[in-house]
Amino acid sequence: MTPRSIPGLMIAAPASGAGKTTVMLGLLRAFTDAGLTVQPFKSGPDYIDPAFHRAASGRPSFNLDSWAMPAAMLDGLADRAGDADLVLAEGSMGLFDGVARAGATGNGASADIAARMGWPVVLVLDISGQAQSAAATALGFARFDPAVRIAGVILNRVASPRHERLARVGMAAIGLRVFGSLPRRADLQLPERHLGLVQAAEHLDLDARIAAYAAFLAEHVDLDALHAAAGADTRLPVPSTPLVPPAQRIALARDAAFSFTYPHLLDGWRAAGAEILPFSPLADEAPDAAADLVWLPGGYPELHAGRLAAAERFRAALHLHAETRPVHGECGGYMALGEGLIDAAGVRHRMAGLLGLVTSYERRRMHLGYRRAALHAPLAALPAGTTLAGHEFHYSTILDQPDAALARVIDAEGTELADTGSYRRRVSGTFFHLIAAVG
Repeated sequence: MTPRSIPGLMIAAPASGAGKTTVMLGLLRAFTDAGLTVQPFKSGPDYIDPAFHRAASGRPSFNLDSWAMPAAMLDGLADRAGDADLVLAEGSMGLFDGVARAGATGNGASADIAARMGWPVVLVLDISGQAQSAAATALGFARFDPAVRIAGVILNRVASPRHERLARVGMAAIGLRVFGSLPRRADLQLPERHLGLVQAAEHLDLDARIAAYAAFLAEHVDLDALHAAAGADTRLPVPSTPLVPPAQRIALARDAAFSFTYPHLLDGWRAAGAEILPFSPLADEAPDAAADLVWLPGGYPELHAGRLAAAERFRAALHLHAETRPVHGECGGYMALGEGLIDAAGVRHRMAGLLGLVTSYERRRMHLGYRRAALHAPLAALPAGTTLAGHEFHYSTILDQPDAALARVIDAEGTELADTGSYRRRVSGTFFHLIAAVG
């Protein structure tokens, strides 16, 4: 095993909303258009951004999560860069934002990943409403952690040439490089909904949008200087271990209602010999009759509840499968396995009825954070006693959850949670999305 040698950069920001996703997509496409093979990654438990990365670069993007992933998994995924010329990783929230208690290899902050992989950080700074003061923010980030190197900044939402000059004066005073300056452009924003960006597959004009981002970045950012600033860790990576799939043949729900799957899981299951068999509940398709497991991932069932309630063929096939083989749902998939889902307008829709769960979007409350779960019962091929690491993010409220608890669940601070997921015979569900089996 040789030291990691492919140079990379972490595209990060002091806080969410600074514009790093637009910058990331523009850079991915601009470098690709320049003839480089660019490998994207996403720091943290985000299951939406990787699809945008893939559209921009033509390569699959993988999550890197220092709280949930063991060292071997992190390094194995990072080594997927393979034949790439350059790695670009997109941070989440602010660069140093994580949880109070460390998990598998860190606290979940993008800074953990940057330090472990040896990737210098490019800070995207939203300088609207300030000028030289932006340098004080950048200086604090540059000095906060000696293990994290800030290579420089990209100034975003610049109002005028004078505004840019003043901001550059501040950066020069602290000796921090400015790689580029992006004028304010309200038209270069991706639409959002309650769980993040509107999904990549829903944008009919996505390629044109990304091409516009790339042209914008190429005009205003020194791409050659950015490429030259990339770096890599010289330590030997930890030998990776294969993921254990939950079944050999997995029928995976995949459509606009069920789309939140982590690329590293599907890729790892396939690499371990599992077969993924996609089907669409919204199209009233039945899961493959030869499947050993039906897996309903998260997504937006609340936006399609009427169609799911009318999907009789899907419901009947799900019940038939559950008579002899396991069915599992995550978050939105868990809700779809329950008795009913009440949408934002207060209308109750019939769901599959394999579990007693009743959820409501009329009574919205955000649930967000890492989860660690010790299984009380098997989850497909994962035996009772297995410890899982995952992440929960949804706005639904549980009105009824009468079935047996699937697991003992704690959050990232070690607090035991009442929402444990549930199971009934061969059917199980959780509100958290599995990232890794860690014990």
